[in-house]
Amino acid sequence: MRRLPAIVVFLCTLVLANRAQAQSYFTKTEVGIALGGSQYFGDLNDRYGFKTIGPAGGIYARRKLSNYIAIKAGAYYTNVGYKDQYNNDLYQKTRNLSFKSDILELSFQAEFNFFRFITGDPNYRFTPYLTGGVGGFYYNPYTNYNGTKYFLRPLGTEGQFTGYADRKYGTFSPCFPIGVGIKFWITAGLNMSLEISDRLTLTDYMDDVSQTYIGAAKFPATTNGALTAKIQDRSVELDANNPLGRAGKQRGNTSTYDQYLMGMISISWHFTTYRCPQNTDGDMIRTY
Repeated sequence: MRRLPAIVVFLCTLVLANRAQAQSYFTKTEVGIALGGSQYFGDLNDRYGFKTIGPAGGIYARRKLSNYIAIKAGAYYTNVGYKDQYNNDLYQKTRNLSFKSDILELSFQAEFNFFRFITGDPNYRFTPYLTGGVGGFYYNPYTNYNGTKYFLRPLGTEGQFTGYADRKYGTFSPCFPIGVGIKFWITAGLNMSLEISDRLTLTDYMDDVSQTYIGAAKFPATTNGALTAKIQDRSVELDANNPLGRAGKQRGNTSTYDQYLMGMISISWHFTTYRCPQNTDGDMIRTY
């Protein structure tokens, strides 16, 4: 029984220590939502046009490692696409291809602040920052033909199922976000950030265009084969007497991978109560 007070004191100390550690962890963690837009760049948009900005949004969690460095994990959605009709180049206009694709992304990024940033502290209210990371995304290009939506990968428009197996592609690719932003706090515990980051990828088939035409005659005379022959060369819709898609003629550009840019405005909230505990002298201590 004499040891009971000591055991009680030990247990109370352990609970308080764990609670302090948990508060310290969550004080440095925040969750947020992001909204904005995106633009695809690739074989159909190689001049970096901004004529098909699509909606984008996501959620994320950010962990503060120091006043200058943070890491962020996020899940994002956007829809990208482009049409050759938006290009000024005569060859691209004649090619007359188009696509869209939903994008689902999971990514991990590191943020490097230029200035010290402490939410709630008026002396360290904002900072520009650099960001970079790694992730992966799902994509599945489709197009509209005669008013009907067709997914392009199962058709094999570049001969993936007619002797060109090396051109097959999946629906997943790694991506590498890299960009810049600015963050500032609105009130203690509530932050806002503006970020523009490009997603470099390892696929050239986000738009279903990469290499050469194989010629309409290479596709089988089945329902899907006839459909694919029409969709792979849509120049005939502009001039049926002068089809562009002759066997071996360039259809895309294999020298670069596709990419998409995302511009986002986000608001995040800290896991903390922002109470000011007292030290042993009775003075208030700020905790942000």
